[in-house]
Amino acid sequence: MKIVKKILLALLVILVVLQFIRPDKNLSDQDVTDVFETETQPNKEVVAILENKCYDCHSNNTEYPWYAEVAPISYWLDGHIEEGKEHFNVSEWATYDLEKKEHKMEELVEEVEEDKMPESSYTWIHGNLTPDEKEKLMEWGKQVRMAYKDKMGG
Repeated sequence: MKIVKKILLALLVILVVLQFIRPDKNLSDQDVTDVFETETQPNKEVVAILENKCYDCHSNNTEYPWYAEVAPISYWLDGHIEEGKEHFNVSEWATYDLEKKEHKMEELVEEVEEDKMPESSYTWIHGNLTPDEKEKLMEWGKQVRMAYKDKMGG
């Protein structure tokens, strides 16, 4: 019984210490989606979908919920954001060449079509894409992808 108490006390101390050591927030004071939206020209409905379901993990500016202030959730969210930006970051769109942009749009369509995005851990709280949102996002993504393919000559 003494060992269980010691373990629980150690876990409590670790949890309290973690509240004071936080991951850096994904916040930018720049308009992080301007180049992406200007170039890909999503309509208002698609912009709303991107803002509500995509940009928190796929841009350099996250709108954090209140529970993001509590460790270990803050670390878990940070991991999701870093991984999301690693795969697709609209804030870095201007640095991508045409081939990479076309490929990123292909991945966007595939991930949405296969219900891999948004991730289930995100949808627990934020909800999933409706069939209509999913269709609009994929239709827009396919159009943008084809425009990039045309620019590349094929």
